[in-house]
Amino acid sequence: MKIALINENSQAAKNSLICETLKKVAEPKGHQVFNYGMYSAEDKAQLTYVQNGLLAAILLNSKAVDYVVTGCGTGSGAMLACNSFPNVLCGHIVDPSDAYMFAQINDGNAIALPFAKGFGWGAELNLEYIFEKLFDGESGQGYPKERAVPEQRNKKILDDVKKVTHQDMMYILKNIDQEFLKQTVSGEKFKEYFFANSQNEEISEYIKKILG
Repeated sequence: MKIALINENSQAAKNSLICETLKKVAEPKGHQVFNYGMYSAEDKAQLTYVQNGLLAAILLNSKAVDYVVTGCGTGSGAMLACNSFPNVLCGHIVDPSDAYMFAQINDGNAIALPFAKGFGWGAELNLEYIFEKLFDGESGQGYPKERAVPEQRNKKILDDVKKVTHQDMMYILKNIDQEFLKQTVSGEKFKEYFFANSQNEEISEYIKKILG
């Protein structure tokens, strides 16, 4: 599985710690981690939590990645932004039990973490335990196990509802503020990671056009 890490500007200073912790857990399980930044608060390409949501949607809808780890100060803004877009199902994760139950019950493809609120002594340990539970075996298996069938049925219903309530990703890319879009995909390593992994030619070509 390909996992993207996305940080917004207020918590960019923690990018290295988050990325190292994610890699420590994910890579031994055979997953690849792509750090889309921000890498520091001084990065030329700045991201807001709203842009985190847009970038997550671009990466997931193009299948450049399979999963997105993001967040903001409280995690709430990034979660709301991610869920504004089609084919993104993002959970607000605070502790390891949140991570495990979101993976097993909701079977989403993105999480938003609080990188300021409650992020004190032992924060890196909490992150490590969250990632361990998030990527603990196959997701969508139900919790508790006897609830697996109705939970899987509800997940499918939610997926079908989102298909009706959300616009197509190409419609969004063409109609969203184009400067906002360009800023979102102007990160230092975006081109290197995205174009090598995107599986959606239409999205890739449009992003190339935006980047000039």
